[in-house]
Amino acid sequence: MFTLPELPYAYTALAPYIDEATMHVHHDKHHATYVKNLNDVLAGQDALLVLPVETLLADLSRVPEAIRTKVKNNAGGHANHSLFWEVMAPHAGGVPTGAILTAINATFGSFQKFQEQFSTVALNHFGSGWAWLVSDHGKLAITDTANQDSPLSDGKTPILTIDVWEHAYYLKYQNMRVEYIKAWWNVVNWVEVEKWFATFVS
Repeated sequence: MFTLPELPYAYTALAPYIDEATMHVHHDKHHATYVKNLNDVLAGQDALLVLPVETLLADLSRVPEAIRTKVKNNAGGHANHSLFWEVMAPHAGGVPTGAILTAINATFGSFQKFQEQFSTVALNHFGSGWAWLVSDHGKLAITDTANQDSPLSDGKTPILTIDVWEHAYYLKYQNMRVEYIKAWWNVVNWVEVEKWFATFVS
């Protein structure tokens, strides 16, 4: 069975950038619903219920075709949100250090250029979805996915993500996605991103 992870900080911890009300709705309702739906659709599929959600998404061919779309959507919603909570933290943001900064500079020219490119992808994504920093066979890349699709299903490893579904920001920022993206950089947990980078890239 899949379970809803606890937030690694208080619901108020990311304020003023992400407000308490949004965190409650986003985590307790949206993410929780993806977990419930995933367990429901996989009822009786014991071999699949014990897999890590990342493993499930990386090879959806093992899922019966009749339920594959529902599994993709809800497993993606679970995995995407689980990473999203982890790559944010209070008193965070700023410029990363160490190997992740070296890789960002080598790939994008500078951290500022990376930040601009990532923000542009997030801002210009049409409709609901996500922007990502991924490892694509060991090389950093910026991409976006629609709805709850996961880069894992395309053979890419997520390292950093921002949720650009309206429920992620509408209570505080209304339709101003650009303001939400600007604010979000203040809560990026580069220590955690560095851990993901070291695990999956090096």
